Amino acid sequence: MAPGHPILQFGTSRFLQAHVDLFVSEAAERGEALGGITVVQSTGNPTSTMRMQAMARDEGFPVLVRGLVNGQPVEQRKTCRSVREAFHAANDWPAIRERVRGPVRVIVSNTGDSGWALAAGDTAACLAATAAAPDSFPAKLLVLLHDRWHAQPDAGLTLLPCELVSRNGERLREIVVALAREWRCAPAFIDWLHVHVVWANSLVDRIVSEALEPAGAVAEPYALWAIESQSGLLLPCRHPAVVLTDSLARFERLKLFLLNLGHTLLADLWLRGSLAADMTVLQAMQEPALRQPLEEAWQQEVLPVFDELGQGKEARSYLRDMRDRLLNPFLAHRLADIAQNHEQKQARRLQPVVDLARRHVPSLPQPRLQAALAAR
Repeated sequence: MAPGHPILQFGTSRFLQAHVDLFVSEAAERGEALGGITVVQSTGNPTSTMRMQAMARDEGFPVLVRGLVNGQPVEQRKTCRSVREAFHAANDWPAIRERVRGPVRVIVSNTGDSGWALAAGDTAACLAATAAAPDSFPAKLLVLLHDRWHAQPDAGLTLLPCELVSRNGERLREIVVALAREWRCAPAFIDWLHVHVVWANSLVDRIVSEALEPAGAVAEPYALWAIESQSGLLLPCRHPAVVLTDSLARFERLKLFLLNLGHTLLADLWLRGSLAADMTVLQAMQEPALRQPLEEAWQQEVLPVFDELGQGKEARSYLRDMRDRLLNPFLAHRLADIAQNHEQKQARRLQPVVDLARRHVPSLPQPRLQAALAAR
């Protein structure tokens, strides 16, 4: 069998380090992890390369967990040792392809807000055995899945995208299958993509505010990885923060329409107000000119939508706990970081609430959400 480990991860972000990587590390200590992680860096950023290399060191990397639990301050230093290999896609593509032909059983990704965009230069020639790595993540994934189909046509494979896209597994499958058809891949391979590959819909929820150098992260105590149940699904680990559910939409709405929407509204107010470049979420929540319109948006423009969906009580409970997360005195969560890819985040986090209101509460005014969307 080819060398390697059962989990392949696209992305080296601080979020993945404090979420998936830490979960697998903690589960491995209890004998409840599938195995080690091979990390793939897709960008050419030298800082990312240093981080990638540091993540795979034998001594692991630190994750500092800081925040409030039941009103009490918590500060823990954990060591993550789940990452066993690290590759750069452009330099190590043959080795990555070899691993997917062999031991890989789960592929995890978190490629950022524009990570699923296709690249014009990626063509069917990328499938050749000696071809260089494609530019886009969907094309890389297609090549790897094509290799896996040739090597193990009867073996299952689970994909767990962590990108904040609604129904992310289904959406990623649509993109990859459409690309496979564009490349005129064999119909048997396209059937295999539907039958033998599990495209899991999942939702991640953890505030990871700072990166540590050369690798590691600072995160809040709260963590959730909600994964929609389906036949053939293989989890990378068993962990208290990993929740299997038959109703992923319930988790998705709470996070996207309360936490993520709140972050994006604060970032929008910060951008339009030309406020301090280093302002954090905590500072914004302590500033009435920013917090008041956010609270009004939650109460007057978002919670009525949850009420109509029969989720009002749950949303109010989530919001109460969420305020403690936003007021966490230990995290320096900068609005400048949240404001990256701002227009894409507005489209994903604000527009769906407006669309739901039009369908379920057409008389509901949403002036603050409308103003933020109009500023795009």
